[in-house]
Amino acid sequence: MTNITRSGRKIPTIMATQHPDNAGKVKFLDKEFVTVADELEECYRMFAEYGVDEYMWDWEGKFVDEAVVEKLFRKHPDFFQNHHLGRDFFLTFRVPNTDEEKTARVARAYMSILTADDFAASSGFYGPPVFEVILPMTTNTDQLMRIQRTFRKVAQFEREVFCHEMGNAESINVIPLFEDTETIINSWKIMKEYVEACKQEFGQEITYMRPFIARSDPAMNAGLVPAECAMRAAISNYYYKFSAQTGVEVYPIIGTGSLPFRGGLNPAYLESRLQDLGGVRTVTTQSAFRYDYSEEEVQAAYKLLKRTLPSSKPLELSDSEIVAVLEINDIFGQFYRGTVEAIAPLINRIAEDVPGRRERILHIGLFGYSRGIGEVKLPRAIKFTGALYSIGLPPEFIGTGRGLNALKRQGRFHLIEKLYKNLRADLIHAGKYFNPENLELLMQEYPALADYKEDIRLIEEILEIPIGPEKPHHFIHRNLSSSAYWQLQQNSPATDVIVKSGLMRRSLG
Repeated sequence: MTNITRSGRKIPTIMATQHPDNAGKVKFLDKEFVTVADELEECYRMFAEYGVDEYMWDWEGKFVDEAVVEKLFRKHPDFFQNHHLGRDFFLTFRVPNTDEEKTARVARAYMSILTADDFAASSGFYGPPVFEVILPMTTNTDQLMRIQRTFRKVAQFEREVFCHEMGNAESINVIPLFEDTETIINSWKIMKEYVEACKQEFGQEITYMRPFIARSDPAMNAGLVPAECAMRAAISNYYYKFSAQTGVEVYPIIGTGSLPFRGGLNPAYLESRLQDLGGVRTVTTQSAFRYDYSEEEVQAAYKLLKRTLPSSKPLELSDSEIVAVLEINDIFGQFYRGTVEAIAPLINRIAEDVPGRRERILHIGLFGYSRGIGEVKLPRAIKFTGALYSIGLPPEFIGTGRGLNALKRQGRFHLIEKLYKNLRADLIHAGKYFNPENLELLMQEYPALADYKEDIRLIEEILEIPIGPEKPHHFIHRNLSSSAYWQLQQNSPATDVIVKSGLMRRSLG
């Protein structure tokens, strides 16, 4: 089953992304590291062999091939003559947010879109091949309107200067990517303002929107439970407030990684995860999903997603429940942030040894932006998650036990059970990689980890679930995390054992 908008546009179910969370080798490359040149082949194979509907071409914080469309068409003309890019398959650019990063890369992305449209028209391919961009860290309507205004100006300039009648791209669809819990919950208001602003300024009727909810960064900033609850509240607001009030169709996207902390979407645990994805129309499958599982597992997972997501029903929350989510998230977030700030030096030290898998640009200084909590700087989400898993302290537990205990005392625990049906399963899964011996050792250097120990105790007590290794490979993972601890104590690189443990849990981070 596939969602089709009233205007006839196919809505993708599977978006493959370039997020570098794979521990093992990319099968068709026979190596772990994916270069910019390799990404062209990856994009084609996702469409032709894996059954992916959409591929994110990421201009945010990484190097990128700007001639992607022309190269795809020249190398695989027969495929794209019969499977139209822009109709059957979709290439969607993620462009930098100029509030956070320099404008040069955005301008280059615009010209790449426009010249790809020209090339498609002049070469007999379907067009426009690229007509949507993802705007990360969206926090207000002005950012979305800036994309519309600047793209239209560049498109007009390109037509006037080069005097041709080839491509027809004049405007761009913008996918807002919301990345912190409070913005996510209230994002429907930003979308409503954007719809009204487009009509007023351009006379443009927006007929559908694809709001994109991040899962990794909200979890990094506030913890596991707030990220999940914010997602559910936002989806309810999209359908029962935004769409109901504007008449605009809505097709939410969720940015999921394989481990529970980053969304918990992977081929092995997919069926249980689906119960928390009601109303979601597109999911991202990152490198670990595609390459740390067998091709048979991936194909089966894609078929299940395509069969179930397009018709899944969104959970409807009342206004009072939305307010409660904001309050609950604040409770969990305070517990979480206090612990993370205290152990940031440990996280940053281990993250240095978590290997890169793509040609990223460093997110500091002149060339990008950094992420952090409070007064501390932290690595990006994959290395953050990989660092804590590699030392045997999965981040899912930070603040969770204390938050659940607070809600139980307030008599509001039932709302968590309504919002996050997979909570127990996710914590059991993460708990298989917990190393209690490392926790005791690290508490001597980082006393704040006593709160992590309390989180574990409270989770086991309140949810009545076991936390700890179960199967042989979980015990091997525990031993690898112990090796990582002792190597760090000797100031020795721990990259080898970090990769081995990543292979055990089938995701680097």
